[in-house]
Amino acid sequence: MLDPRLIRNELAQTARLLKRRGFELDCKQLEQLESERKSLQVTTEQLQNERNTTSKAIGQAKAKGEDVAPLLAAVADFGAQLKQNETRLAAVQQQLNDLLMAIPNTLHDSVPDGRDESDNEEVRRWGTPRAFDFEPLDHVDLGDRLSMMDFETATKLTGSRFVVMSGALAKLHRALTQFMLNVHTKEHGYREVYVPYIVNSESLKGTGQLPKFAEDQFAIGGEQEYYLIPTAEVPVTNMMRGNIIDAQRLPTKFVAHTPCFRSEAGSYGKDTRGMIRQHQFEKVEMVQFVKPESSYEALEQLTRNAETILQKLELPYRVLNLCAGDVGFSAAKTYDIEVWLPAQNCYREISSCSNYEDFQARRMKIRWRNPDSKKPELVHTLNGSGLAVGRTLVAIMENYQNEDGSVRVPKALQHTMGGVKVLAADMP
Repeated sequence: MLDPRLIRNELAQTARLLKRRGFELDCKQLEQLESERKSLQVTTEQLQNERNTTSKAIGQAKAKGEDVAPLLAAVADFGAQLKQNETRLAAVQQQLNDLLMAIPNTLHDSVPDGRDESDNEEVRRWGTPRAFDFEPLDHVDLGDRLSMMDFETATKLTGSRFVVMSGALAKLHRALTQFMLNVHTKEHGYREVYVPYIVNSESLKGTGQLPKFAEDQFAIGGEQEYYLIPTAEVPVTNMMRGNIIDAQRLPTKFVAHTPCFRSEAGSYGKDTRGMIRQHQFEKVEMVQFVKPESSYEALEQLTRNAETILQKLELPYRVLNLCAGDVGFSAAKTYDIEVWLPAQNCYREISSCSNYEDFQARRMKIRWRNPDSKKPELVHTLNGSGLAVGRTLVAIMENYQNEDGSVRVPKALQHTMGGVKVLAADMP
């Protein structure tokens, strides 16, 4: 969440900054609640002081043998008023907190203006899309020719937006995951972690999925308020919730492979064909905790780490600096990496790399001890997909396809695939 001091002391400026996103801050309501909070706070402190003073007077009167009945009545009255004030103060504070939790992050100055994805700024491209001498198939038709991708059975098992993969294609999916983890741990210095796939509501509040995006989550019924994770960002970032990190341990870098579960609320009719937008998919996620002064340098590094995977797989891609209207709720700046998909004749998102500055850290109370001030201060958090495994598989199938429907295996994956160089329909 935003620093409450911005709301108290710089409300008009904060409202202007948020307007870049298209977010209208309800200044009138915030001012009214903040004014009431201050008044209640002052009154509560006065009542506490008067009650304490009167309580001391009771002791002194008793020592002198004086009648303390009027003083006892006064203390009781102060107590009743105090309880009423404290109840109202807690309610107002909760209202303010609820409003703060619904306010998005402010944007970094380098984020371009714009309303939607059409205004995103292209930063760079890598690789040249392949020129086919035949009409390229999409991954669904390729998977069907290989007899290794089955959406019909997945629908029978669960419903739409799921897939069953088998044989060499399932192995390639697994090899991709292993390849990504190896690159990020061995070359980029991330520490691999294994985390729960189910989290509590506090974890989702910490990273910003709740309360704003409750409809996008898969809630699990029962006594506990549990949710399936929408991304490894949630459990991995929350590993540090409530911690004070030693300065020597920064930056702290984790990588995790998990399934991800999303209801895809609001995406009705979008990408209904194939594996582009599913309820269950796999990702390798990178998370960093860094000192505030180095977080934008870390964002560039994080983005390059994700790009490395695509370069090693020799898949053409581009990097976009998301505009103000397209940056996610919790992020201050985001780079999207889009991979080339020949069958769609366009680039599609395969990774988002974001700097959240202290927005998530404030919610989760993740701090570091500054050796200069000797005091705990909020860290900056970052994360990015390195990469979305299913979409990377789709990109490989479409970019490495042959005219007969077989699919070549990128050189970087052939060792993990046990020397297999081509996926063909006659393979087990």
